[in-house]
Amino acid sequence: MSQGHATAGEEEYLQAMYWLEEAALPITGANIARAMQLSAPTVHEMIKRLIADGYAERRKDKSLSFTASGRNHAQAIVRRHRLIERFLTDVLGIAWDEVHEEAERLEHAMSPVLEERMLAAIGDATTCPHGHPFVGAREPGSLLADCGLGTEVTVLRFENEAEELLHYLRAAGLHPGLTGKVVTNGPVDLVIESPDGRHELSLSVAETVSVRADPAPPPRAALPEQLELSRDRYGR
Repeated sequence: MSQGHATAGEEEYLQAMYWLEEAALPITGANIARAMQLSAPTVHEMIKRLIADGYAERRKDKSLSFTASGRNHAQAIVRRHRLIERFLTDVLGIAWDEVHEEAERLEHAMSPVLEERMLAAIGDATTCPHGHPFVGAREPGSLLADCGLGTEVTVLRFENEAEELLHYLRAAGLHPGLTGKVVTNGPVDLVIESPDGRHELSLSVAETVSVRADPAPPPRAALPEQLELSRDRYGR
């Protein structure tokens, strides 16, 4: 039986499930555990709660899916999280690589009134500062690591919002909306030349950056094998 409102702990798990779905990764206990850096038994217990409370259900292949109530709760908490991030950057002037953890602390206590005030304050923004839309489908993109030499790219979003990686990406000069050309790709690093200069990053980090690419490489699911690319929790 679904509760009227998910607990803060349940919301954390619903967020992780929503991110996995966005990234076209299976919603499994193992992937949730990797994404949240929690033990398998801890995740197993919470999954049982989510199912009992009517937020998730098991498929025949043992993966998880949202119920209608679970999806509504997940979308609401993800929207609040991304809205807070945009407010912190655009209105309070906090650097975009420092807002993810702040939003984690604020998202569960935000009232509908404050949410509406924040929306008014950020104007016509529709994405978080890392490129993820508040609501609705994301623009399909390619992984930067797959782009060949000479490919013209526009950065769409950072798939991993773990704070350590965001610091790395900001130090490299990347940001959503950046346009440039791939001038080096492999075997260990990738370089983009843009009007802002040269931007060098490791191929493992390039796996976490989605871009609009011309020409576009063959599509594949983001991060099919690796979820742990930093020492802190995987982001949404």
